[in-house]
Amino acid sequence: MPEETESVSFVAHLAKDLGLRMGELATRGAKIHYKGNKQLLQLDVKTGSLLLVEKLDRETLCGASESCILHFQILLENPVQFVQVELQLIDINDHSPEFLESEMLLKIPESVDPGAVFPLKTAQDSDIGSNTIQGYTILPNSHFHVLTHNRGGGRKYPQLVLDKALDREEEPELSLTLVALDGDTPPRSGTMAIRIEVVDINDNAPEFLQSLYEVQVPESSPLKSLVVAVSARDLDAGTYGSVTYSLFQGDDVTQPFVMDEITGELRLKRILDFEAIQYYNVEIVATDGGGLSGKCTVAIEVMDVNDNAPELTMSTLTSPTPENAPETVVAVFSVSDSDSGDNGRIVCSIQDNLPFLLKPTFENFYMLVTERSLDRESRAQYNITITVTDLGSPRLKIEHNVTVLVSDVNDNAPTFSQPSYTLLVRENNIPVLYVGTVSATDRDSGPNAQITYSLLPPHDPHLPLASLISISADNGHLFVLTSLDYEALQAFEFRVGAADAGSPALSSEALVRVVVVDDNDNSPFVLYPLQNGSAPFTELVPRVAEVGYLVTKVVAVDSDSGQNAWLSYHLLKVTEPGLFSVWAHNGEVRTARLLSERDAAKHRLIVLVKDNGEPPMSTTVTLQVLLVDGFSQPYLSLSEVSPDEAQANSLTIYLVIALASVSSLFLFSVLLFVAVRLCRSRAASMGRYPVPEGYFPDHLVNASNTGTLSHSYQYEIYLTGGSKTNDLKFPKLIIPSLPPQSTSKETDQNATLRNSFGII
Repeated sequence: MPEETESVSFVAHLAKDLGLRMGELATRGAKIHYKGNKQLLQLDVKTGSLLLVEKLDRETLCGASESCILHFQILLENPVQFVQVELQLIDINDHSPEFLESEMLLKIPESVDPGAVFPLKTAQDSDIGSNTIQGYTILPNSHFHVLTHNRGGGRKYPQLVLDKALDREEEPELSLTLVALDGDTPPRSGTMAIRIEVVDINDNAPEFLQSLYEVQVPESSPLKSLVVAVSARDLDAGTYGSVTYSLFQGDDVTQPFVMDEITGELRLKRILDFEAIQYYNVEIVATDGGGLSGKCTVAIEVMDVNDNAPELTMSTLTSPTPENAPETVVAVFSVSDSDSGDNGRIVCSIQDNLPFLLKPTFENFYMLVTERSLDRESRAQYNITITVTDLGSPRLKIEHNVTVLVSDVNDNAPTFSQPSYTLLVRENNIPVLYVGTVSATDRDSGPNAQITYSLLPPHDPHLPLASLISISADNGHLFVLTSLDYEALQAFEFRVGAADAGSPALSSEALVRVVVVDDNDNSPFVLYPLQNGSAPFTELVPRVAEVGYLVTKVVAVDSDSGQNAWLSYHLLKVTEPGLFSVWAHNGEVRTARLLSERDAAKHRLIVLVKDNGEPPMSTTVTLQVLLVDGFSQPYLSLSEVSPDEAQANSLTIYLVIALASVSSLFLFSVLLFVAVRLCRSRAASMGRYPVPEGYFPDHLVNASNTGTLSHSYQYEIYLTGGSKTNDLKFPKLIIPSLPPQSTSKETDQNATLRNSFGII
């Protein structure tokens, strides 16, 4: 395309040229990459058109180069593809020839013969080809004409040719106008004035020792450093033999040098830049005092020095990068170095021990790709330093830091802090009581780490879990919904699930065991003797009982557990202190001393049964004890009313009780008399062991011929008297009154027999 084209002008239909469909450039992430990140062109990804960003000046971009081609790349990111594009700028004639100096002075001796040639300074034109300088001419005159000659590379330079001998006396000074013309129609031109002084005869012109000097100058040479020293000689003497040196300004010379007109030393007046101009052709003129001159050429080659560090241009960077994507393109970048040779050769590297690789692709393009799948939970961010080093001496390098973030993928399930939890809840709790927390963590991030808790269906289908427990979905707090009763439910188990919010969601579960802690909320319950509101049970104790004689045993239980169910027994109230004792651990009521005739026949004991809870709970049981003489006296039923309480009763109650007692005693005596008679008769007729003398109640049963007992005993089996229920009482061993000569051995046998039967 021609240079100087207006901005936003259409350059090419890139999508069509690449064979892509409309809009495919956008979906593939097309980008333009130009060296140095210059934005010369823009790509309309919707239409696929390549447009100019601004006017392009060929002379600015390519200088005097014959061919001006701009190289850039089209990068398609998905999938990665590079397309090399070249844009050639066509020169237009937008520059006129221009002389660096407005006037040139020539001193020509009058003795010079016609045909003599005098070099002239050249003009410059930034255009190329036919648009650059094509020839020189001078305005018509009678003494000179101009010849245009070609130099290597198509450059043209002028020479002034003398057509007619000069006569100083007639015309000591001449003025000419040199015109430079380019090839345009009509041509553009530039002019320079030439002033000619006619001098006296000087028959020897200065001559240089060499017509061509070739030197190499490093671009890093300091200012005023010597480039070359030229020398010319003149065979004339005096003023005509005195030589001065000057630069004969030619093309491509942009004044980086300065000439010492006396010594002939060419020195630097501006730093050289190999990357801008590599070669200079400098013409030096030696002029004597008579105006004759000689010329030589100095060919200067600028030597490259590694004075340019590499450059890195990032084309695309993908961050964050998914953690589970293998061999993902993270970044695409290009490197360049303005130096030449080894100074411009580049190597790229990154740190070791990173899961990334550098892959060269197109020319100086590289791709930074993942070597394997990343793990965000192990490392969520990578700081990668791309080091670009040239191979010059000394080596120059740059470092470009790239931060790659690893995006999370839901690849970790929630993890509970412990596989199982045990929570303690005291019974009789208030409803909706907070009892504990289950906690789970997720190594992922964002929604993938947002955990929701829930109750899972119990293994036991009969467990009403929904009415027992609830869980907060946000924080895992557990609440007991109802008041628990240890005696009904001691413990229950359920599972809790924790699920994240990822897609798909991952979950885990933990076992929770809720243990109900017992409260002391149940009083002891007496199993024996039964306290059912009927007439109290009466225990018979013979007056001959020894110390520690077992009167009865209070049996009680407690529905609680642990120390709340540890029972102890205590005598709370007793008719005669010191006569009876209760064993605290088993509830056995025993005689504490020997009985005497002076002891009252009726005794009322109140036993306190207490648990070991905090605070303790208790219950009482009332025992009625009747002291009998060898079980030979009739059974007397004790009233539940204590002596203290009897005094408070009315006289009517006393009379009723007295009448009932006398009647009962009379009936009991008659029955006892009949029974004793029958027993004696039967014993005498069978020849068995004699039955001791005395009267026995007629409701006693002779057990001499039953079972395997070795002696004859009589047992009493009776129902509770005065009660409205026919509760069966435990049998009582009736020990007859033994004769005085009874041995201790027989007493021990009787005691053993009572213990073996467990008779209370």
